Amino acid sequence: QVQLMESGGGLVQPGGSLKLSCAASGSIFSVNAMAWYRQAPGKERELVAHITRSSRRTYADSVKGRFTVSRDNIQNTVYLQMNSLKPEDTAVYYCNAQISSGYSNPVYTYWGQGTQVTVSS
Repeated sequence: QVQLMESGGGLVQPGGSLKLSCAASGSIFSVNAMAWYRQAPGKERELVAHITRSSRRTYADSVKGRFTVSRDNIQNTVYLQMNSLKPEDTAVYYCNAQISSGYSNPVYTYWGQGTQVTVSS
């Protein structure tokens, strides 16, 4: 059993900052790529940031220069530092991880439960 637990969402004014965390726990052998997605009301879920186990990062064009994804491979945790937040960043943010529970076990995709980020004055 593997779980992803997110934290750090909330209400922030435009121009402000928030840091999201997502910790993987349970029967874990290895955590490969991790990512953050978001879904705004009435819109499809979109990829925000992606980080490989070796910390190669990619970002959506809309957040480049403002958001930074990082990870702690010892704690099996991924972070999303969000700066210069805009109202259009308002969404539910989900973490995603590719996890194997054993040496010869397949890799499965897991999702967190989501955390609300609201950017408003």
